[in-house]
Amino acid sequence: MSNENTRIELPQAEFEVMEVIWKFQPPVTTAQMMTHLTDKNWKMPTLISLLNRLISRGFAKSEKSGRERLYYPLINEEEYMQNEVKSIIQKYNNPSVTGLISALYSGEKISNAEKEELIEWLRSK
Repeated sequence: MSNENTRIELPQAEFEVMEVIWKFQPPVTTAQMMTHLTDKNWKMPTLISLLNRLISRGFAKSEKSGRERLYYPLINEEEYMQNEVKSIIQKYNNPSVTGLISALYSGEKISNAEKEELIEWLRSK
């Protein structure tokens, strides 16, 4: 696994590629990824460029298998999201949990089911 310091917030296009990688049971081929990125109208060189950036940043690795390259995530989606939230918390001088939740739901209606889920999560901590 790559150095933790090389991992940073992903630009939108790279994040979208990681989302596709996370959907599959590794390894993932470029052909599989292209089938899930059809709405992007990307050419194969674009995808390969994005994959190379993900590799250099420590989010993915690849290996050659015959004519195809296989890609593996080096961080799972939950780890990435946790790192993103921690980064936001640090950026804004460690806001309270209440402040963070309030910012996430500002102006949004929270369903009773979501409230119950949050209460259960808090009780488990």
